Amino acid sequence: MRRVIAIALAGASLGGCSSMSWDMFKSAPPTVQVRLESNPPGADATTSLGQGCKTPCSVSVPAPDAPFTVAFALPKYQPASVPVNVIKTPGDLVTSASVTTDPNPVFAELQPAVPPKPVRKPHRPKKPRPVAAAPAAAPADAAPAAGSAFPDPNAGKR
Repeated sequence: MRRVIAIALAGASLGGCSSMSWDMFKSAPPTVQVRLESNPPGADATTSLGQGCKTPCSVSVPAPDAPFTVAFALPKYQPASVPVNVIKTPGDLVTSASVTTDPNPVFAELQPAVPPKPVRKPHRPKKPRPVAAAPAAAPADAAPAAGSAFPDPNAGKR
């Protein structure tokens, strides 16, 4: 049976059949599902590979050869970035190759944005009010009236 398949493939490729190519025998690049979560939920999560969604969600990314990052953004919160490692396990005759990520799910705890401190105006001391002139009929050394609620503080120093 193998000979028949090999001869058929060889004949098809030699026969000038342009619709047949060896690319159909190549496997698609592996992809990995990555779960993205945040607290609070509803953040825009974008991978450095280009895929993104609104948390909580999952994205399918082609398995990269190097680590990648996931950036989380939400209005009124500070942005966060989480590194993600790619773990590739080669297959053998019994098991197939696998690709996983660490961490999975990718989780970000978003912190509230600190509002800017209000700008305080510098304190200006109040200008002293001009003292009203004493009535001309009252002498300067005269004692205050006996019924005054405010006794003269200099009364005993003269």
